[in-house]
Amino acid sequence: MPSDFKIEELGKVVRMREFKIDKEENGVVYFKNGTYDKNSNIVKFTTSELPFILDKMTKLHKASTNEPLFFLNIFFGLSLLFFVISSFWMFVPKTKIFKKGLYFTIGGIVLTLILIFI
Repeated sequence: MPSDFKIEELGKVVRMREFKIDKEENGVVYFKNGTYDKNSNIVKFTTSELPFILDKMTKLHKASTNEPLFFLNIFFGLSLLFFVISSFWMFVPKTKIFKKGLYFTIGGIVLTLILIFI
């Protein structure tokens, strides 16, 4: 790092959001999950990552509109919606199980709306 390096820029260098210096002692700057030695210009910090499979699943679920997986997510969501709606035709509407299914559906819709708007 250059000699005119500012400690405030350390967060950008290590690419940490919400970077905050906790304390500074004997030329060592302490921050969350790491340290920076001013004398030797050495930064030591730890990061946490998801395991490989969970990381891939997270990227699949968080696909943005710029990625091809976005269209797969849209297709998958629409096909799930089709399966849910078409399942109502599996039972005769006047039966007890059909009415119970409608209660569960209404409960799920209400719970979803509560979770979205609160």
